[in-house]
Order: sequence, then C-alpha cells, then structure tokens
Amino acid sequence: MKLKNMNSIMAKSVAVLAACAALNANAGTAPAPAPAPEEPSSLFDSVGAELSAAYDSRYYFRGLWFADNIVSTFLNLSVPLMGGGQEDGGSLTWGIGAGYISTADTPFIPTANNPVDGDFDYSEIDIYTSLTYDVGWAKFGMQYQYYFYPDTYGGSNSGLANGGTDPEFGIKGNSELGFTVGIPIGALNLGFGYFHDFTVGGHYFQASADYTIAVTDWMSIVPAIQTGYGIDYYTGNNTAVLTNLNGQAASNFGGGTFPTSGFTHLLVSVSAPIKVTKSATFVPYIAWNHSLDLRSSLNLTTHNEVYWGAKVAISF
Repeated sequence: MKLKNMNSIMAKSVAVLAACAALNANAGTAPAPAPAPEEPSSLFDSVGAELSAAYDSRYYFRGLWFADNIVSTFLNLSVPLMGGGQEDGGSLTWGIGAGYISTADTPFIPTANNPVDGDFDYSEIDIYTSLTYDVGWAKFGMQYQYYFYPDTYGGSNSGLANGGTDPEFGIKGNSELGFTVGIPIGALNLGFGYFHDFTVGGHYFQASADYTIAVTDWMSIVPAIQTGYGIDYYTGNNTAVLTNLNGQAASNFGGGTFPTSGFTHLLVSVSAPIKVTKSATFVPYIAWNHSLDLRSSLNLTTHNEVYWGAKVAISF
C-alpha cells in the first residue's frame, strides 16, 4: 500500500514538472508574426526616365548643317522587359522618347529659292522607340524613328520653304529603321550603326568611339570621334534649288550631279560630364566638324567648323 502511494505521488510530480517546463519555455515569447503581405504585381518592375535641355551653337546631323543657335529638349523612357544582366543570359530593354529642336537665331543665308533677306526658321520634332539587348560584352539595338519638319527639311525663310518642292530638302517628314551595336572595352566605347531612310530610300552607316577619363568622382573628360558613309542619302540631286552651294556647281563633280555615295563627315569632340546632383548632370562640349565628299558641296558653312554647346539632363 505504501509502494502504491509512492508511485502515485511520483507520477503526479513528473506531470507537474512537465507542465512547469512547458510554461517556462513559452514564458515571455511573442506570438509568431503573421506572414508579410505579398507585393502587388505590376506589368514592369521599374521605369527609368531622363529629361534633358540643350543649346548648340550649330546643328550638324550626320555631317549636314541645318541651323545655328539651336535649343532642344528631349524626354526618354527606359523600361526593362526581361533579364538582369550577363549572368541571366542578357537583358532586354524597351526605350521610347520624343524631342523638339528649334533655332533661336540663324543668320540668313540666301538660296536660289529665297534670294531675299528675311526670317530663317528651322524646327524638328522627333519620335522614336527602340529595343536594346545587353549581353555584357556588347549591346545590340534596333530603333524606329520618325522626324517631322514643320519648316521642311531645308528650313524656311519668311515662310517660304528653302528647299521648295525638292524631293529631299523640301520634305515635311521622314522615317527610318536603324540597327546599332555598342561594344564597351574598359573605358573605351565603340559604336556602329546602319540606318535606312524609307522616305528617300537612302542608306547611312556610322562608326564612333569615345573614351572616358575620370577626373574626380563627379567629373570626367570624354574625347570622341565619329564618321559616316551615305548611299543615296540626302545628296542634293534632282533639284534646281541646291545646285550652286559654296560656289560649287553640281557639274564640278561630273555628269551634272552631286556624288550619290561617299563619306559624309569627320566629327571630333570633347565633352566634360559633371554630376551636379545624384540625378542631374551638366555636359558642356566643344566639337570640330569636317565635311567630306557627300557634304562639302551641300553645307552652307565652311568645310571645317568648330562649334560648342551644353546639355542639362535630369534622371528620375
């Protein structure tokens, strides 16, 4: 009887000790937190944007002069579509943008169509979209762009188109499809491009290189060089308006026409990007444009032209 009572007391003691141990284990412990709510899904992970405004003392595009004292503004959006970099097999980015370019003041240069002094105007509206595939060692791009010229491709004087009804310099708009390749080699960047103009049926090839020299954490010096080659790309043929520029008649080149293909220009520039804030960059530059075969007979400027400008860009 005594042994039975002892066994009962021991069993009750073990039960009490187990209960106390369980209470001590849970004492002071907060309840398990509820799982965090999932982030709402979205079509794109992020969108990058850049708004810029610029001034250029002269406006050269692919070696061809258009106007002086140009002011411009551009808005560009960058949307990542897939991938995160080379380790993911490359990344694909969609770009879309638009810009407006206009001359603030261009000294009048008479043409055969407008020989009387007046008010020269040139303006341009650009709309474009692109896809860029970055594989680390190179970036491959495809771009479609539409150019609209309110004052025609050759500008206007006193409301009259300088290019008249010329099939090239009198057009009000054109579109092109381009393919580009960019290859970074350390601080050196190599660029190559091909562009097809659907309006005039011309072809344009471009090659460029630039090298970034870091001066401080917020400033660098970037020398660059660029050249281009055109085939039936705005040559000035088939018109009576642009046959006697820079004192050179079309007949000087044989056959009564300007060259239909050849190198357009050699452009050398030095810029100095300055990181003003985390999101704002100021980029002054100076450039030298040398006109080659396809442009020396068309440009209303000298064959060797030094000009300058600056741009402010804000990223957000």
